[in-house]
Amino acid sequence: MTTIVSALTEPYRLAAGEPAITGKVIELNTMHLPMADRTTYQKAFLQVENLWEHSEAVRDFVFSRRLARIAAELLGVDGVRLYHDQALYKEAGGGLTPWHADQYYWPLATDRTVTAWIPLQETLLSMGPLAFARGSHRFSYGRDLPISDASEAAVQEALAARDFPLVQEPFGLGDVSFHLGWTFHRAAPNGTGTPRRVMTVIYIDANAVVAEPVNDYQRADLARWLGNTPPGHVPSTELNPLLYQC
Repeated sequence: MTTIVSALTEPYRLAAGEPAITGKVIELNTMHLPMADRTTYQKAFLQVENLWEHSEAVRDFVFSRRLARIAAELLGVDGVRLYHDQALYKEAGGGLTPWHADQYYWPLATDRTVTAWIPLQETLLSMGPLAFARGSHRFSYGRDLPISDASEAAVQEALAARDFPLVQEPFGLGDVSFHLGWTFHRAAPNGTGTPRRVMTVIYIDANAVVAEPVNDYQRADLARWLGNTPPGHVPSTELNPLLYQC
């Protein structure tokens, strides 16, 4: 599943929230290597997570009841809680974001997860907006691959062989996309002189339980984002508040 909702958030509200988010990205960013010295993953974007813990203005943005309600309706569940947020800023000249599925990283015993991808400026095709393989959330191949040059090559070949449609569109200010955790997606390089500024919020079914981690990334996520909640239990921690319940 992938859904793009036009004018979901009034452009003036996004424009007002962007300085607070960008300010925290600048403050908390730890990636300072020259682009030429970075890995493929490091070239793809600056990644800063859980900005809501550091700013009341960002907290208000991330805890939007409107966005959370839409996430719950898309998932077909009664409520959603926060997994975490992350800013994904593709710098001017930033590289390819390889094909991948986010849920490879998440120790959750559910597929009821969805990410809101929220551009903070009009995003032209030349800036590297998010692109999806429509219907790929039902495709099991590649779910054991972390984001890398290898996932880009292998998933691209597998998706092309099965004729999954590529959805790659520019975003207006106010457009927001939602994609399931197992949806394969990528983004082209940013060929402009302007950073592609994007905020994301990851939602999970309010009743979802933790699964036994199957890789080191999931073990790290369990400790950082889910408070080491035991497998089989709902992660009702301070970091995973209910954002919407009907």
